[in-house]
Amino acid sequence: MIINFIVWIILGGVIGWIASLIMRTDAQQGLFLNIVVGIVGAFVAGMFLTPLLGGATINQNDFSIVGLLMSLLGAVILLGVINLFRRGSVR
Repeated sequence: MIINFIVWIILGGVIGWIASLIMRTDAQQGLFLNIVVGIVGAFVAGMFLTPLLGGATINQNDFSIVGLLMSLLGAVILLGVINLFRRGSVR
């Protein structure tokens, strides 16, 4: 149980960091915000993308390639929405 939590935090941070690199917001985010973006992005993917595309996310204990990519896509979408509200454009 503790190991799953640690892996969840680490993968959330890595996914959030990669998403911030893709969306070019890495300079604005620190480690904590990368973890939050990765985990919340996985939640967004779990709510909206997995019913449409199938698969699972890291929040559903799916640490496969499909689960990681689904979580990454959710994190990118989350950062795009945040950029849309913050700057008026997705970038």
